[in-house]
Amino acid sequence: MELAGFLGATMLWIKAAHIIFVIFLMAGLFMMPRFFVYHHQAPVGSDEDKKWIEREDRLRRIILNPSLIIVWIFGLMLAFNGDYWREGWFIAKLLLVIALSGYHGWMIGYFKKLKKGERPLSEKQLRMLNEVPGVAAAIIVILVVVRP
Repeated sequence: MELAGFLGATMLWIKAAHIIFVIFLMAGLFMMPRFFVYHHQAPVGSDEDKKWIEREDRLRRIILNPSLIIVWIFGLMLAFNGDYWREGWFIAKLLLVIALSGYHGWMIGYFKKLKKGERPLSEKQLRMLNEVPGVAAAIIVILVVVRP
């Protein structure tokens, strides 16, 4: 099978890796706000508080940050390979991915606040924010598969 673009036959491998790391990223984006909800229930400075800080830090370092970087690298490779830059569905997807990347950044910032003992949001607000990646993922999948 001959495939177009500079990626050639490796394109399907890059696409598979992109999807795999999107799954990892989405898992982390779903987990972190839940961790924050449970973390809020621990008294500041307690042993439980320290354990939640450690868990959140591991999720950030081991899953979230590496997945986000790899998703962007492989996604950009696929975008350049397919020359999708003038496609409406792709622009919409790209904007949502940028928004999810911002959401990731916000979560890292919120983790740092929790680490300092600050708790600016309520558990209910965190539960509501937990819906953001699911809604974005559903829209992104529709954009990529249906290409409206």
